[in-house]
Amino acid sequence: MAPQLSPLQWLCGLLLLARAADALKFELAAHSGAENHNKERCIRNFVGQETLVVVTATVDGFKGDGMMINIHIRDALGNEYAKPRDVVGESRSVFTSHSDAAFDVCFENIQTGTRRPNPPYRHVELDIDIGADAKDWSAIQATEKLKPVEAELRRVEELTAEIVRDMEYLRSREQKLRDTNESTNTRVKWFGIGTTWLLIGLWGWQIMYLRAYFRSKHLI
Repeated sequence: MAPQLSPLQWLCGLLLLARAADALKFELAAHSGAENHNKERCIRNFVGQETLVVVTATVDGFKGDGMMINIHIRDALGNEYAKPRDVVGESRSVFTSHSDAAFDVCFENIQTGTRRPNPPYRHVELDIDIGADAKDWSAIQATEKLKPVEAELRRVEELTAEIVRDMEYLRSREQKLRDTNESTNTRVKWFGIGTTWLLIGLWGWQIMYLRAYFRSKHLI
């Protein structure tokens, strides 16, 4: 019979699975930079206000191979956090978010030589750590002299607190959307009632006007 997992083990497993889902690998094709349309490839994620974020990008190739990888990290509100250029190898960007908003990590591969490189792309590996995952727990463990189990429990505690905050944020957003929906329904209802009474009044006025007109012409 398989051993039963404790709730803490289940929680750790789910959190590790969510963390692993942040790693992405893709190929980024080069372009001359002369096209009018945007050739950036962006990965979007959401982050809460005053949250630590670590963006780690690993790019293969070498400088002088006819390609140049530029990275641009910005959020939906127009805040810019990092713009590494000509990235080769590992590039790490650390920032603290200014507000609750989605942020984009955008990559662009510009062809720098006159001849098209072969192969005309670079491999990119992207890892985004947010909140508790972005902290260096080895350094925290050494600084505060924590046992490995204590450090892991503290990390799980912070991850759980972040999940609770995210759920609370989603609950508040759902409440706002529900209030907006109810307010819209109320306005539509009163608009419909007002329109109905207006049409009834217009219909009554037309009948009275036609009766008066026909009487003035001695038709009735």
